[in-house]
Amino acid sequence: MHRVTLISLLLLSAPLSLPAQQPAAPHDSVRGAVRAVDPRGRTLDVSTGVGMALRVVRLQVPAAVPITDRKGGQGVAAPIQLAELKPGDVIRVAFGGRPTGFVAYTIERLGRMEAGVP
Repeated sequence: MHRVTLISLLLLSAPLSLPAQQPAAPHDSVRGAVRAVDPRGRTLDVSTGVGMALRVVRLQVPAAVPITDRKGGQGVAAPIQLAELKPGDVIRVAFGGRPTGFVAYTIERLGRMEAGVP
């Protein structure tokens, strides 16, 4: 009888003793061309897609977000500022959805589009 009570007690308390795991923040990534940069408002518009399936993703860019430049595809990425991104830059952004909109987690400049840039 004591054995059944002890096992029941252990089974009921086991979930309480396990560390609570936080679910990973939902995220997505996009690769596209910078359409507009607002350093003061800390926002970035990225055009992405193929053919008739184009879309623009507007991202908020917190001050702590790492922004890097892969200088012509080299392996070493140098840190840059948001204001250094220009329309036509090809970037890859990891971001997540929040109630206030999409928020960037990392931004990496991969290169530059030459054709079709105003």
